[in-house]
Amino acid sequence: MTMTQQGMSTKSRHLTIPDLITIGVFTALYFVLVAVATLFSSVALMGFGMILLPAVAALICGCVYMLLVAKVGKFGAISVMGIVVGLFLFVSGHFILSLAASIVFPVIADAIARAGDYRSKTGILASYVVFCYGLTGPILPLWFMKDAYVASLQARGKDSSYIDGVFAHVNTGTFFIAMIAVLVCALLGGWFGQRMLKKHFAKTGII
Repeated sequence: MTMTQQGMSTKSRHLTIPDLITIGVFTALYFVLVAVATLFSSVALMGFGMILLPAVAALICGCVYMLLVAKVGKFGAISVMGIVVGLFLFVSGHFILSLAASIVFPVIADAIARAGDYRSKTGILASYVVFCYGLTGPILPLWFMKDAYVASLQARGKDSSYIDGVFAHVNTGTFFIAMIAVLVCALLGGWFGQRMLKKHFAKTGII
């Protein structure tokens, strides 16, 4: 390999401005789908809407994730999307745990996908499952930071009946249900995303 080829190879492994633009587009699409998931969860799942929102989002966001990996295929793309989501959640009033989860899980997901050179179907599916847990940041305080969560709701003027409704289904059982639901829905959503990718974007190299 010549020095020029080495330079091109090294450069190709780093995110470029076009890559960042692509990441921005897919992050915006991801936000739209999360908004759809939020609306569906609040209407159809009633008292369980907040708890199961990450699972619903995992079910419908697989195509966006798979397309992002196919279009960029470099370390950092998954991480950047997750971190942007976390920053949005944090500045919109969620706990710092939201930002932490949106950093840790996407970075791990990025590393898993990179281990398979962003072409292993199994590796990318596994990375999507891990990525989806990044969206659990806003709900984890329900179980692990209850007093702080209640205080934040009171500071926003919520009355006791509203607060009681928020925590009506928060217990050890629903914690495990919520986490398992994310796993199952992420597997299904990721599998569906890969099927769509294979059917409509076979030339990307992920088959």
